[in-house]
Amino acid sequence: MKVLVTGGAGFIGSHTVDRLLSIGYDVRVVDFLTEPVHPNGKRPAYLDERVEFINGDVTSKTVLYTALQDCDIVFHFAAFQDYLPLFSKFVDVNISSTAKIYELIVEYNLPIKKVIVASSQAALGEGLYADGDGNHILPDMRLEEDLKNGIWDPKGNIHWIPTPETVSNPQNPYGMSKISEEMFALYLGKRYNIPSVAMRYSIVQGSRQSFYNAYSGACRIFCLAFHQGKNPPIYEDGQQIRDFVNIHDVVDANILVMNDDRANYEMFNVGGGKPITVNEFATIAAEVFNIKDYKPEPCGKYRFGDTRHICSDISKLKSLGWSPSRTVYDSVVEYKEWLDQADRIDDIVEYCNEKMKKLNVVRDVS
Repeated sequence: MKVLVTGGAGFIGSHTVDRLLSIGYDVRVVDFLTEPVHPNGKRPAYLDERVEFINGDVTSKTVLYTALQDCDIVFHFAAFQDYLPLFSKFVDVNISSTAKIYELIVEYNLPIKKVIVASSQAALGEGLYADGDGNHILPDMRLEEDLKNGIWDPKGNIHWIPTPETVSNPQNPYGMSKISEEMFALYLGKRYNIPSVAMRYSIVQGSRQSFYNAYSGACRIFCLAFHQGKNPPIYEDGQQIRDFVNIHDVVDANILVMNDDRANYEMFNVGGGKPITVNEFATIAAEVFNIKDYKPEPCGKYRFGDTRHICSDISKLKSLGWSPSRTVYDSVVEYKEWLDQADRIDDIVEYCNEKMKKLNVVRDVS
């Protein structure tokens, strides 16, 4: 059988490619090798030589038609993910490409057995909260005036709870585009009898994450800073809850839903199953880098558009037999090994800081 992996030269894609090859599948990858994920525009050395590679844009129907030929399974990982206010690009890359895949399957009666699309925890926004009586509440986005004054938590006597797949409350263009992608995949899949699955990944961590992608989050920020002997920036008060999942647990989940018909036409949260504060994560990273007596301290800034707390309920995917088995510590160790092998990284922290500053993403507390 042949599997098409769009965005297969990227982080989640390339690790999934490796696993597919190891269990005997032929693999074709289509990837445009765009910045900042691929700053030199070249096929990465870690992409296995056995892969049939197409350098092409998934917004092109011609590229997708060529890529889909003779394929049995599709993993659609190609996506636009950034802080840039290019709102239409989120639609063009994340939604239109998905629609075109189904359009081509239907138009040419392509014998695709299953399509798995990459969604995101960003589709949940602030996620689910509960009040003192146990009533479920979806908080609105936090107000800029509150953040400037150091008021971090959503207003009201409410507390966060693990968020299931039934919740959709995106509050940035990336999350909005992923909700739409889920709908195209699951509902077109049902209508045209194309088994489809949507995977809502939490914050995935491990090797091959781009050093230059400012959106890639805590692992990159903390590891790069410690690697260069600097203190990483702790935004807000560091008590915000995050949900980290190891890349190899994510690949396990991808292979499971590919092979299990119970996953057809379903959406699954793919998370680490354990809430971790940013301060806790920073402390773990400091331990991996052998930083003695480290104590995380807020830097007096916040990131515009961040959620306060989010942790996914993963019980639905666990009911199929999957469970995360790697820790945050494991993820940081692997990332450090990846970082230690990298060339020309001295300018990365400053590059990303300047980019965030230019975009006015990182802002000062009054």
